[in-house]
Amino acid sequence: MAHHKSALKRLRSDEKKRDRNRYQHKTARNAVRKLRATQDATEAATMLPVVSGMLDKLAKRNVIHKNKAANLKSSLALHVAGL
Repeated sequence: MAHHKSALKRLRSDEKKRDRNRYQHKTARNAVRKLRATQDATEAATMLPVVSGMLDKLAKRNVIHKNKAANLKSSLALHVAGL
């Protein structure tokens, strides 16, 4: 157990950050799945920038690695271009 006030505050803020990161990561993963499942070209083209922005934001905040974000964006762009 923490013995200092600052350590207790750190535990509280870390838990909040963890919950927010998990929520945003799960939301982005679901968006990627939805985009991959889409067969409509116009809908996929409108979804691609939104999903790319989600991935960029996760990479910026170190929730996922920047190369993973780049790989996902690349594969999604290929998927949309192939529709």
